[in-house]
Amino acid sequence: MNSLAPSRLTRWIIGILVGAFFAIPLISTFLYTLHDPKGGMSLVNWHKLIDPAFASALQPIWTGLGNSLVLAVVTVLIVLVLVAPTMILVHLRFPRLRPVFEFLALLPISIPAIVLVVGLSPIYLQIARTLGTGTWTLAFAYGITVLPFAYRAIQASIDAADLRTLSEAARTLGAGWPTVVIKVLAPNLRQGLLAASLISVAVVLGEFTIASLLNRQVFQTAMVVVRNQDPYLPAIFTLLALLLVFVLLLIIGRAARGHRKARS
Repeated sequence: MNSLAPSRLTRWIIGILVGAFFAIPLISTFLYTLHDPKGGMSLVNWHKLIDPAFASALQPIWTGLGNSLVLAVVTVLIVLVLVAPTMILVHLRFPRLRPVFEFLALLPISIPAIVLVVGLSPIYLQIARTLGTGTWTLAFAYGITVLPFAYRAIQASIDAADLRTLSEAARTLGAGWPTVVIKVLAPNLRQGLLAASLISVAVVLGEFTIASLLNRQVFQTAMVVVRNQDPYLPAIFTLLALLLVFVLLLIIGRAARGHRKARS
């Protein structure tokens, strides 16, 4: 038994404190949504989600949520199609470039969002002229924003798997590089790829500054608009968004456990 490990009581205390840190704000927000303007507590605010009288008030949120989901899909594709293969290429073919690539990948986390927008504004002027001003174009900026988090998640899986041996074995058997990456390496990196995808979705659903400054309607900017009409609806949708992320986390955990059982 490790003498440096915390005692059972210490672990319980830490677990309770961490749980309270996350649970108290969520419980408080939920109780706030139950506040009845006429007095007492009820589900009247939750009933507004299906009340036709509030359809026009909810329209900005539905539109922003739809835009954010599209952005989440495009951002995840950027991570899986561009970032992950590049990391595999650097790991297998250019290991000396890893420190440089790691520095560039982690650099966006140190740049404030407003500074990033100032730098991206001239680029988005050209994007608007060539690709239009659709909200989906924010995925290019979001791809930079999620890069540090996605990089750490994928790199942890790369370090845990022997990609060099797997790729050499597959190449010896005649597989091409697309087949090696998709059918051999990607399954062994599934946990990291799923974690990177979850982080990307969470960042996209919670991002406000870039969308607001570039004048795009997304989930967070729509909630600010709706809050001026009804303060309870944004709180309800915040809880629903957190529930969605929690469900995605459970799916990733189940997929990771299933992958480990398959390998064993």
